[in-house]
Amino acid sequence: MLQNYRKIMVAVDGSTEAELAFQKAMNVAMRNDAELLLAHVIDTRAFQSVSSFDGVLAEQATEMAKQTLEGYKKQAKEHGCEKVSSIIEYGSPKPWIAKQIPEDQDVDLIMLGATGLNAVERLFIGSVSEYVIRHAACDVLVVRTDLENKVPVDQDDK
Repeated sequence: MLQNYRKIMVAVDGSTEAELAFQKAMNVAMRNDAELLLAHVIDTRAFQSVSSFDGVLAEQATEMAKQTLEGYKKQAKEHGCEKVSSIIEYGSPKPWIAKQIPEDQDVDLIMLGATGLNAVERLFIGSVSEYVIRHAACDVLVVRTDLENKVPVDQDDK
């Protein structure tokens, strides 16, 4: 019997790798007649170093995330994905993407790019994708290639 996924979460952060994961997630969701959940986690740890933080940065980040997710939702619906939802959370992306969102939303497949936007964190404490692979209770698919299964040109030197 073939595995059918019911709810596929794709983590998006605006990176090229996340875009590749989103493109493939749309196709997997359509093949499985599954719901596509677009997840974005605003890393509030970055705001902690700003002494004059008054909520403006968080509001700006939230507004940008909403606009990005709306764009992804529109693109998914135009592509033929009927069941599309989105979620924005705040905190450290690793536990949210690996555990909390999948548990809260009954996700059975997580798709994400091999790397994301935060190169400094990746260098010192490991990537989000690495953490998710180790800690998620459901299946995880790490996307490294485009829709033709080719490594994008700007990825060759990573």
